[in-house]
Amino acid sequence: MADRLVALVTGANKGLGFEICRQLAAKGYSVVLTARNPEKGRRATGALQQQGFDVYFVRVDLEDPSTFDSAVTFVERTFGKLDVLMNNAGFAIDWEYRADTVPLELVRKTFEANFFGLMDLTQRLIPLIRKSPAGRIVNHASILGSLTLRTTPNSGLEQFRAFAYNASKTAVNAFTVHLADALRDTPIKVNSAHPGQVKTDANPMGTMDVREGAKTAVDLATLPADGPTGCFFHLGNQLPW
Repeated sequence: MADRLVALVTGANKGLGFEICRQLAAKGYSVVLTARNPEKGRRATGALQQQGFDVYFVRVDLEDPSTFDSAVTFVERTFGKLDVLMNNAGFAIDWEYRADTVPLELVRKTFEANFFGLMDLTQRLIPLIRKSPAGRIVNHASILGSLTLRTTPNSGLEQFRAFAYNASKTAVNAFTVHLADALRDTPIKVNSAHPGQVKTDANPMGTMDVREGAKTAVDLATLPADGPTGCFFHLGNQLPW
């Protein structure tokens, strides 16, 4: 199966992650759908398989690094390489707190999944991504992590003060920049994606549907050889760090 294009998507049993799996599978990718809940993950995988897509389930919990090795082993034994790593999983649990009030334990918990887990899993998978002729790493960040826009008057971000979530996405963007630089002499491209205000279970007030919200990440996952690396995008527009 070494000739198949292979993508691994984290946090993919519903919402954006599920739609990203669907869109990549529709483009011919073999997709490894990961989720922290095995029952929900297998159900989502089955739903895509019933549509005729080549999709596999592996449990990955970004707060449990012991699950990372099984994902690496599965991809290596099944495909021998990885073409796309889609770091989609993450959460926000501190919307009512600002930087002067957020409990430190919430910051640690948020960073554990949104940043440290993402970084650890990525580093473990890079040897397999190096085996791809055109590896792509896409980190789902957020415009809320943009320090430039955060410090720009009337940017529209003033009301979104959840420090732990915002700072974790700033850290993800920093990882994107440094990882892209580290891999600049390889065919691998590393970029951050802002999906937009997507309507999901976690954001019922969103204004975009998941099909449109998945577009930025899928476009970055399928960049041509002359595409950008080390950048931050939303629907084709480059965003400031």
